[in-house]
Amino acid sequence: MAVWTLGLNHRTAPIQLRERFAFASDQLSLSMQGLCSRLESHKEVAILSTCNRTEIYCAGEQVQWRETLHWLAETGKAQVESLQSHIYRLEGGASARHAFRVASGLDSMVLGESQILGQFKNAVRVAADSGVLGTTLNQLFQRSFAVAKEVRTATDIGAHSISMAAASVRLASQIFENIKDAHVLFVGAGEMIELCVAHFAAKSPRSITIANRSADRADLLAALHGGQTLSLAELPTQLPKFDVVISCTASTLPLIGLGAVQRALRARKNKPMFMVDLAVPRDIEPEVKNLSGVYLYTVDDLQQVIQTGQAYRQEAVAEAEIIIDQGVNKFMAWLDQRSHVPLIKELNLQVDTWRQTELMRARKRFEKGDSIDSVLESLSMGLMKKMLNGPMRELNHPTSDQREKAVVAVKHFFLNE
Repeated sequence: MAVWTLGLNHRTAPIQLRERFAFASDQLSLSMQGLCSRLESHKEVAILSTCNRTEIYCAGEQVQWRETLHWLAETGKAQVESLQSHIYRLEGGASARHAFRVASGLDSMVLGESQILGQFKNAVRVAADSGVLGTTLNQLFQRSFAVAKEVRTATDIGAHSISMAAASVRLASQIFENIKDAHVLFVGAGEMIELCVAHFAAKSPRSITIANRSADRADLLAALHGGQTLSLAELPTQLPKFDVVISCTASTLPLIGLGAVQRALRARKNKPMFMVDLAVPRDIEPEVKNLSGVYLYTVDDLQQVIQTGQAYRQEAVAEAEIIIDQGVNKFMAWLDQRSHVPLIKELNLQVDTWRQTELMRARKRFEKGDSIDSVLESLSMGLMKKMLNGPMRELNHPTSDQREKAVVAVKHFFLNE
């Protein structure tokens, strides 16, 4: 069985390319089934899609790079040639190592962050529910989660980590002298926004407002931090009230357009606005960044800020890599054993056929009235001859090399030598 991974992430592709290959959660199941239909023979598929990466994990009787790459290019409406320089291809042990590093937070923009593990588990759950997750990939991912748990337990990989939420607060503090005077708007109510709200709330801004497609989630998050809510439809008219805007939704189209921000700036008399777009695809039109008085940051822009403290985690990274290497070796050993499963099944079937044949003969002899001892003797002799027929034939093979191989095999399997 072959395992392979094809992907692009924050290191290999800019955000304007990554957002073209971001899979909406409600389309992920159909997308994986579509890819499965393109692959030949036995196949398994899972797709991990976050703001920083899109990765396709596959398993099958043989690696199928061309089919996987062409499907991804078609999905993102891109030319295969233009995509080639931004993707990475991994197979076998390299694919397993990559999955283990991703789950452990070693391949994240925020080194050691834990959010990716939850995203990974959700991707596996969707694949399983879609009927495209087979034994091989399931084993790979379950081992990934176990390794990630061991890495977090045995190392300090999460220490000194600066999240994107914390980085957003740091940048806002550079723009505004005192965040306590700022009115902050959060667009979305998912896990990332929850983290951002918690970080900003700790700075006690003048007001916190949540805008989300689901009013229930917005109400719950606002109530938790003493904030208020507004609908997405109100964004264009209410935007001028806010000094800080943090957005992260699953929308496939921008929610905050250039025109809305321009009108907001005029209403604010060009008082600066700090905006962070953590979504992929982006929630805020990229052209907003060119406006005077707007400080717009994307997930890629935050990378330099969150690298602070990385030096403190290098020792933990080295320890984590040792744990990951051990996990990879165990998985590859399991995968190698799986390659012999068809032979084992065939061997069991053959031996069972011999057993059934001898049992049938024994029953017939009982029906004729033969004694128990003679029937058992005949049954055991019949099984013995069938088991030794192949080895004896090889020991008497006309070629000396073949006979020598047979001698070694017979001693190993029958004489424990």
